[in-house]
Amino acid sequence: MSGANPTAETRLAGPSGMLTALYRLLWYPALPFALIASGGRDAATRRERRGAIADPPGPAGTPRIWVHAASVGEIEAVRPVIQGLVRKFPGTVVVVTTMTDAGRSAARRRLPEAAAWQLAPLDCPSTVRAFLGSVRPDLVLIAETELWPNYLIEAARRGARVAIVNGRVSARSVRRYRYVRTLIADALAHIHLVLAQSEEDAARFAELGAPPSTIVVTGNTKFVIDPSEAPLRSALRDFAAGRQIVVAGSTAPGEERMMLTAYRNLLDRFPALALIIAPRHLERVPEVEAEIQSTRLTYVRAQALPAPDAPAAVRAASAAAYAHTQVLLLDTMGELRGLYRRATVAFVGGSMTRTRGGQNLGEPAAVAVPVIFGPHYENQRPVGDALIEMGGGRVVNDVAQIESTCAEWLEDHEARRAAGSKARRSVERLAGGAAATLNHLGALIGRL
Repeated sequence: MSGANPTAETRLAGPSGMLTALYRLLWYPALPFALIASGGRDAATRRERRGAIADPPGPAGTPRIWVHAASVGEIEAVRPVIQGLVRKFPGTVVVVTTMTDAGRSAARRRLPEAAAWQLAPLDCPSTVRAFLGSVRPDLVLIAETELWPNYLIEAARRGARVAIVNGRVSARSVRRYRYVRTLIADALAHIHLVLAQSEEDAARFAELGAPPSTIVVTGNTKFVIDPSEAPLRSALRDFAAGRQIVVAGSTAPGEERMMLTAYRNLLDRFPALALIIAPRHLERVPEVEAEIQSTRLTYVRAQALPAPDAPAAVRAASAAAYAHTQVLLLDTMGELRGLYRRATVAFVGGSMTRTRGGQNLGEPAAVAVPVIFGPHYENQRPVGDALIEMGGGRVVNDVAQIESTCAEWLEDHEARRAAGSKARRSVERLAGGAAATLNHLGALIGRL
C-alpha cells in the first residue's frame, strides 16, 4: 500500500472522539501514579518524565528532530536513518527519547550525533506540551509501534511533521487496539507519513485508522549490512579465541534453561565448545546466573573480565584463567553484536513462546552466522521467512531440535559456512529499507 504524502494542514483538526477527550482528561489525575510506575522515584527521572529538557543547541535554520524509540532494539532500527539524515542535512539537531534506561544508554552509545538523550515524557498533554516547547521539533519520528496518542496530537498541533518509521503492527496488537480504535484513529489522523515494514503492516495501520494516502511500504530499516566490525574488548576476544561458540542472544525466561540443557548434551561430542548467553533484559541477570549455577558448568560474567584499559598483565592473567571456562554470561550492553561475529551458531531468543514475537534475527545473519530461532518470530517475520527459505536459518521447537541443529553445523564446517553465506544473502535481499526511508523523510524535510 502506498500513496503520496498529504499536506498536514488538511488534517490538523483537534481530537474528535469522546474516547480521545476522556483519555486526555484522565491523564491529569493519573499523572502522579504514572510517575511512580515509570520509575520516577528520583528527581532526575521525574523531571524527564514530566517533559523537562534543556533547550538543545543548534544553528538557526537547520532541522530539529525528535526521535522516540521504545528501547534498544528500536534504537538500532532508527540508527541508520538518523545517521543518514544528519549526513544529508548538516547541523540537524536530534533529540532522542526512550521508554527505558537501557534504551537511553544505547542511544547515547549508538547515536553520538544526537544533541540530547533522555527518558520519554509521559503521554499526558501537559508534559508532552512542555517537552515540545523546549525541543521545538520540525519533525517527529516515532519508531515502530510507539503509538502514544498525545505525542502525535500535540506534535502536529505545534506544526511539526510526524512520521512513523519502521512501522510495525502485529495481528495481536490490532486485536488489542480494537477496544480503543477510535482513540488510535484520532491520533493517527495527525500523522503525515507511515513508513511500514511490510504490506501486512501497512494494511494493519490502515485498519487502525491511518489515512491510506500517508502509508508507504519501505521495508525494515534494521536490515543494513554494516561493513565495519563491531568493536570488542580484548578480554571477550580472548574468551572466544580458538574454539567453537554457540551464542544465545536476547534470551527470554525459559530459553536459558533450554540452551544450557542442549549445551550440556553437546559437550559430549564437542568438549571444547563454549556457550555465550545474553539475556534480553539485564535486570534478569541474577535469575540467569542462578540457572547457570544450577548446572555446575564453569562460567564467568562479562563484567568480571578486564576493561579495555586494564594493564597487560591483568588481561593476560584473565585470558589464562578463563581460556577453558564453558559459559560466558553477557551482563553488559553493546557487546552482543561483536560476539555474534565470533559465533559458530547463533540462537536468537524471544521466540520460543508466544509472548515476545522474536528478537533481531538480522544481526547474526548479517555477519554470515547460521541462525536458529523458535516458532514464534512474528515480529521478525520477513527476515525469519527469508532465512528459512534460503537455508540460512531454521526453526527449533524444543531442546532436542536445538541440540541436533547445532550439532549438524558444529560438525560439518562446509555446511555451516554455506548456511552462514545464505543467512547473509537473506539479509542483503531485504536491505534497502533504511535508504527508502531516508528518501521519504528527506522529501518531507525539504518541504518544511
